Amino acid sequence: MSRSSDVIDNVGLRFLAEMSVSISHEIKNAVAIIGQNAGLLEDFTLMADQGIPIDQERLKILLGRVMRQIKRAEEIAENMNRFAHSVECPVKRIDLGETLEFVVSLCGRVAHLRGVTLETKSPESPVTVTTPPFALEILIWLCLNFAMDVVGDGKNIVLGAEEARPGARIRFAQLKGLTEASMDKLPSEREKELFSMLKAVLATDVATGEMVLTL
Repeated sequence: MSRSSDVIDNVGLRFLAEMSVSISHEIKNAVAIIGQNAGLLEDFTLMADQGIPIDQERLKILLGRVMRQIKRAEEIAENMNRFAHSVECPVKRIDLGETLEFVVSLCGRVAHLRGVTLETKSPESPVTVTTPPFALEILIWLCLNFAMDVVGDGKNIVLGAEEARPGARIRFAQLKGLTEASMDKLPSEREKELFSMLKAVLATDVATGEMVLTL
């Protein structure tokens, strides 16, 4: 097995595990809310059978809640499907801005549990790179996971993709807890292999609280 395959298997397995747990919890939450509202709708049905007038506005609210959760579950399933297919694809040309938003959506629940808000800024024009999609998703997750550790009291991370000459870069801004000492934690020895594989370089500016991942 090559070193690049080895690091994908090891670091990627942690990423897959954490995202799978997050996705499954989101699906369970959506199903639970649908179940609760379905129970109330059943109560309305019983009331109607007994000749009791039904509050039409309340019925509309319940139906709206159910439809929103169905849409949410569909979006989660679509993300899960895209995530699974990214593992299968060795190398392809991708839109970096879309990939960044995708990883942020995957990490939404993790960020919420840590009390962190993630905000993405769309580039003015598409920024594309040719890379293994799954490996890049892992790399973004590693940087984002670290950024959530050093976000500081602001608890808000602003992310954006932009062109570089050559290549492209991703900015992680508003990291008020970023210090020179904290940067010793990323990348680890194992993770350095992934950075090397993708020819990625991580730079920091403690004064502005910003990390820049250049691809």
